[in-house]
Amino acid sequence: MLLGNDQTMNERIALVEDEPDLSRLAVSALTKEGLKVTAYPDAESFLRSLGKSIPDLVLLDLMLPDANGLDVCRLIRKNEAWRRIPIIMVTAKGGETDRVLGLELGADDYVVKPISYKELAARIRAVFRRGKPREESSQRVSIGEGAIEMDLERFEVLLSGIPVELTTTEFKILFLLASKPGRVFSRDQILDQLWGHEKIVLDRTVDVHIKNLREKLGPASRYLINIRGVGYKIES
Repeated sequence: MLLGNDQTMNERIALVEDEPDLSRLAVSALTKEGLKVTAYPDAESFLRSLGKSIPDLVLLDLMLPDANGLDVCRLIRKNEAWRRIPIIMVTAKGGETDRVLGLELGADDYVVKPISYKELAARIRAVFRRGKPREESSQRVSIGEGAIEMDLERFEVLLSGIPVELTTTEFKILFLLASKPGRVFSRDQILDQLWGHEKIVLDRTVDVHIKNLREKLGPASRYLINIRGVGYKIES
């Protein structure tokens, strides 16, 4: 079993993959783990489906017959109704530049083919876990005397009262730092908190998400401090 004998999941997965054999293999492997997987052979059929049903996560190939997967990711992140859907890019393009670009465009993770389905299942589980609040966490935090307000229960971020949209991973990183203002978190500590013992991620993952956060926070990004050679902190 990919997720262990007692671990099944009911989340709905959209698999966008144009290779029939790979698509069938992925659907079979993930279905055995309790996931409800629907496969789409191209971007058009997948995007059309979003008007009827929004999945809990998207496995997105980048080399599709009718579109570049990066453009599909951009479109999802710009749409109000879709932008919070977790995206795992699945592609044969494994260069560091490709990986970093995918993360910068808002992907929650990046997997390089050929795929180990044990690893893929672990990454899916990690993405879902990052989207769930910890029971012991405070549900609200404020940064800079209200310059940034965060509500974990509503998954909401306000900049001086104006909503700003973050990806699941961006939100969780910011909430982690904001929950303990002044404390410096190393990159490894951030990865441990978000990915646990399954942190199968790039060394630059945290830096890419922090870069995206700074851009979205605008002037309020001054509260997000880089401690060179150590990590990051929120300083109110």
